[in-house]
Amino acid sequence: MDILMPQLGETVTEGKITRWFKSAGQAVKPGDNLFEIETDKTSMEVPATSAGVLSEIRVPEGETALVGAVVAVVAGDGAAAAPSPAAPVSAKAAPPAPRENGAANGAAPPPSLTYASSSQAPLDPWNAVRTPERNYGPARLPGGTFVTPLARRLAAQSGIDLGGIAPSGPGGRIVAQDVEAAMAKEGKSPGRTLPQTGGATVARGASADAVKAQFEPGSYEEIPLDGMRRTIAARLTESKQTVPHFYLAADVELTRIKAVRTEVNATLGDSGVKLSINDFVIKALATALQRVPAANAVWAEDRILRFRNSDIGVAVSIDGGLVTPVIRGAQAKSVGAISAEMKDIAARARAKKLRPQEMQGGSSAISNLGMYGVREFSAIINPPHATILAVGAARRAPVEAEDGSIRFADQMTVTLSCDHRVVDGALGAELLAAVKLFIEHPVGMMV
Repeated sequence: MDILMPQLGETVTEGKITRWFKSAGQAVKPGDNLFEIETDKTSMEVPATSAGVLSEIRVPEGETALVGAVVAVVAGDGAAAAPSPAAPVSAKAAPPAPRENGAANGAAPPPSLTYASSSQAPLDPWNAVRTPERNYGPARLPGGTFVTPLARRLAAQSGIDLGGIAPSGPGGRIVAQDVEAAMAKEGKSPGRTLPQTGGATVARGASADAVKAQFEPGSYEEIPLDGMRRTIAARLTESKQTVPHFYLAADVELTRIKAVRTEVNATLGDSGVKLSINDFVIKALATALQRVPAANAVWAEDRILRFRNSDIGVAVSIDGGLVTPVIRGAQAKSVGAISAEMKDIAARARAKKLRPQEMQGGSSAISNLGMYGVREFSAIINPPHATILAVGAARRAPVEAEDGSIRFADQMTVTLSCDHRVVDGALGAELLAAVKLFIEHPVGMMV
C-alpha cells in the first residue's frame, strides 16, 4: 500500500518530513506513528492505517514532498513490495500523473471551495485569488486537468493556451508557476499579476537582483524564504493592495477592567488560571460583534457572508512569523474559558502543533503588541476578514473628570482596521464604540 503525503489544509501544497518513527523492514500496525511532517503552519504525526511491513521509504528525513506524493510503501502480510520509481520530492519536481477523474495516486481531486460558515478556509495567496464565479475552486479543463483560479487569470491576461501547459501542481493541477513558465517561453513577462483594480494592474516590487545591486557584495547575508514567510508576504501584500482599508482609533479606560481582573485572579488563587487584559479584549470584541451584527461579516467577492457566532482570530507570534488561531463562539464563552483556550492554542502554535482547521475561518481578529510597549498601531486585515483590532500598551494618562478636574487613569489605544467594501465608516465607528463600552464596563459582557 502506498503511503501518501497528506493534505493539511486547502493552502498547503507540500510537507517536510522531519522524522521517521519506523525503519524500512519494520512491522507496523494500525495506529502506529509512521512519520512526522512539518508545513509552514504546523507539524503532526502521521499514523499507519493498516498492518504490514514498511518495505520502502522514498522520502527521507529533512526532504519535502508534494501533497499526494508517495512517501513510503507498506506491504501487507509481511511481504516486501517491489521498488517503484521515486515520487516527486520537491515542489519543482514532476507531479504524479493525473487520472481521468482528476485524481493522482489515489488522492481525491481538488475540492470546489464553497462555504456557508465562518470556518471558511483561507485563500492560497499564489493560486486561489478569487474570481466572480459562483464556484471559487479550481476549474477543470475538458481533458480532466484542474486549473487554479490565479493560473486561469494569468492565462487570460497573457493569452496563454492552458491546453498546451503541462501541470506541475499537487494532484496534477495547473498552477500559476506553470503559466508563468509558458509566458517566459513566449517572451512575455512572467511576473505575478494580482487582480486589477480600476483598470490598473497592482504594482510589483523590485527583483532580488535589483535589490542586491544596491549593496556591496559580502555586506549582507541572504536568508531564503520558508513557506510561512512566503505565505505571510503574499497574503498581506494582497490585502494592502486589494482591500480598501480605513482606520478608526479610540482611547479606552482600563480602571474597571483591571479591578475586575485583579479580583478574579485573587479569587482563583493557585488554580493556575490567570486572566490577562487580552482575554477581556477578545470577549469584548466578540460581544461587540453581537451588538453590531452587520460588522460580523467577511467579503466573498460577489457577496458578503454575515455570521451568527463571533469567531475571533488572535495573532500569535511564533519563530519565523505568526499564525492566527481562532477562538470559536467567543461571545458564548466566559473570560476564564477564553483565557484557558488561548493559553492552550498559543502553546501549541509555538510548538507548531495546531491543526489546520484551528487556523481557518473567523469573522474578525485581534493583534496585540502592548506587551512590547507599542502605544498604538494599525494592523493589516487578514482576508477574507473585514476587520481587525490592534491593541496597544496600557499607560497612565491624564483625563478630565465629570466635574472638570484632572485625574490620572490607566488607558490604552485600540485601532480598528476596516474593509470599506463590508464595513462603512459609521458601521466601523459603531463597532469600535461597542468595544470601548464593554472594555470600560466589563460587567456588561459577563451577563
